Amino acid sequence: MKPAKSSPVPIARRGLMLVISSPSGAGKSTIARTLLAQDSQIGLSVSVTTRPRRASEVDGIHYHFISIREFERLRDSDALLEWAEVHGNFYGTPREPVEAAMAEGRDMLFDIDWQGALQLQEKMSADVVSIFVLPPTMTELQSRLHRRAEDSEDVIARRLANSRAEIAHWREYDYVIVNDDLETAFDAVQSIVRAERLRRDRRHGVFDFVTKLLEETPVL
Repeated sequence: MKPAKSSPVPIARRGLMLVISSPSGAGKSTIARTLLAQDSQIGLSVSVTTRPRRASEVDGIHYHFISIREFERLRDSDALLEWAEVHGNFYGTPREPVEAAMAEGRDMLFDIDWQGALQLQEKMSADVVSIFVLPPTMTELQSRLHRRAEDSEDVIARRLANSRAEIAHWREYDYVIVNDDLETAFDAVQSIVRAERLRRDRRHGVFDFVTKLLEETPVL
């Protein structure tokens, strides 16, 4: 008979900012959705955007869809942690919900491009864990964009043209994953998250734990 599994020792930690980027169609959104569905410790940082809502998207779930004037108000009042213009539209991350979640020990997931990732790394480098997802080939990337069937041919052509410039920023990320198999790529992301949660500098509760551990006198 196997001994009962003991409960993990609770050690307080600061949440991390998990950034996943890729060119459109490489798989970051699918990986992000799966991670959110399987890991209750991770919440999604819902960005604001000025682009039109797609038929499959829900306001407040996928993005907060706002006007250009409202976006400019948030940007100019320093209410955004990062912002960028992508494919002719503006995107940004609201500051308040992210900082509140991390202080409570919850992780925040960012499905953003390289421009936003760079701004987060500049402002909060100790909190950011960044992952860049690459397609196995450019031909496969084009096929995935067509299979998604959500964009016009003109938009797909523009996304493919921009993808090379986006891929050029892969060196700025902590981790790089080639998504030639979704399950394998997802397993890699999970491994990164588990390891980063155990970093000493994120687990502020470990200091008190070690102090109490050393003060403990075993009963013989």
